[in-house]
Amino acid sequence: MDINKVLVAGSGVLGSQIAFQTAFYGFKVSVYDINEEALEKAKERLTGLKANYQEDLGATQEAVDTAYDRLSLYTDLAEAVKDVDLVIEAVPEVIDIKKAFYENLSKVAPQNTIFASNSSTMIPSQLVEFTGRPEKFLHLHFANRIWVNNTAEIMKHEGTDPKVFEEVIEFAKAINMIALPIHKEQPGYILNSLLVPFLDAAQNLVANGIADPETVDKTWMAGMGVNRGPFGVLDIIGLNTPYNIALEKAKSGNEQKAKIAEYFKTELIDKGRLGIQNGKGFYDYPNPKYEDPKFLK
Repeated sequence: MDINKVLVAGSGVLGSQIAFQTAFYGFKVSVYDINEEALEKAKERLTGLKANYQEDLGATQEAVDTAYDRLSLYTDLAEAVKDVDLVIEAVPEVIDIKKAFYENLSKVAPQNTIFASNSSTMIPSQLVEFTGRPEKFLHLHFANRIWVNNTAEIMKHEGTDPKVFEEVIEFAKAINMIALPIHKEQPGYILNSLLVPFLDAAQNLVANGIADPETVDKTWMAGMGVNRGPFGVLDIIGLNTPYNIALEKAKSGNEQKAKIAEYFKTELIDKGRLGIQNGKGFYDYPNPKYEDPKFLK
């Protein structure tokens, strides 16, 4: 494997997690975002991840400090991508934003650099024309709480070089992921093909006034014997992501998605409730109601 230095573009919740995970397993990592304000927030997330690795993985203080020291933050894309072997794009799930990013990236990235998108909802053929290097483009999708939910779905398109596909699979293993090769394009990969319909059903119930989020979660937790319901899962994902997805689909005339987007905006995002990342989503953290033994009483 020839991947030694990695750029993570987009320093949101999952982008920060990808960056720290990659650094924790020995890679030099550049983190790029559009302005200093975004990077200041990224520093907070990255610093906060140290405690997660210590608590959940038993990592030492030295190990997490060393991982943090392998990270470099940039607002200059050309500087960030210099000498980089792999770019992992984790910018918002909006096609115009991704298009602009790849068009700019292709102008400044070294010719040998592999481009990989962490897109949750798009497939490689939707983005490949913007990259300028179809043979070196594919998708590499991670689950949230990457250090414990350690899956990496690697999806190629028809023009992906098989050697690039295999190299990214090896990279995923090198950062302690369960590498899941996907040989044919599939919206939602494997994980989200199972998860998204489940979360959509929950959102429909609430947006249509059938039940409130806590009741939906109680139903699923009690009925399936699990420790978290769909709205607890959405908090982990971060509420900007389902909001952006619903908003994008609403643009094509999907009235139900428009209703869901409006619900997320007015009931959550406008009130600063973004999910576990800022301690306020459908539940308040660090001690959400669904973890209380009395929640199902």
